[in-house]
Amino acid sequence: MSTIQQNYFELFGLPVQFALDTALLDQRYRTLQAEVHPDRFVAASANERMQSMQWATQANEAYRILKHPTSRARYLLQLHGVDTEEESNTVMPADFLMLQMEWREAVEEAFDNGDVTTLESLLKEMRGQARTLEQSLEDTLDRQRAWQASTEIVRKLSFIDKISNDVEHKISKLEDE
Repeated sequence: MSTIQQNYFELFGLPVQFALDTALLDQRYRTLQAEVHPDRFVAASANERMQSMQWATQANEAYRILKHPTSRARYLLQLHGVDTEEESNTVMPADFLMLQMEWREAVEEAFDNGDVTTLESLLKEMRGQARTLEQSLEDTLDRQRAWQASTEIVRKLSFIDKISNDVEHKISKLEDE
């Protein structure tokens, strides 16, 4: 084991880009985990055990970030010195704000009525919107290298992630009743 690399793409031997072969990421993650897992270093020195733990921790974090499109885009922007300003910049186009409101209202109404079918339909619609935004990120990040323009797309995708997680939670809650 050498020193820990800072770039998560390099850690897995992947190109530094948004478009990612997730099957290859999965494979490289499993390979790296097998090499650095602390169980392999039980008889090693304390320093080697510590280094193994650090490698395993970084591999887990890198995998978690690269596996998810929103966090991967956010990380890629960070590598280029661009902050998505998700906490401070909540400005969105009017049509997207309207869509957010419509989704929230429809989700609450469906949940209040115990309508899992409608919630699943809304979730499918949200995932479709997310895929469209991910395709836009492939273009703005990988082809255009338009870092700043990509921040609004990441903020939109982040919102869709949050509401999708909320819908999944509501579906689980209704199904558990």
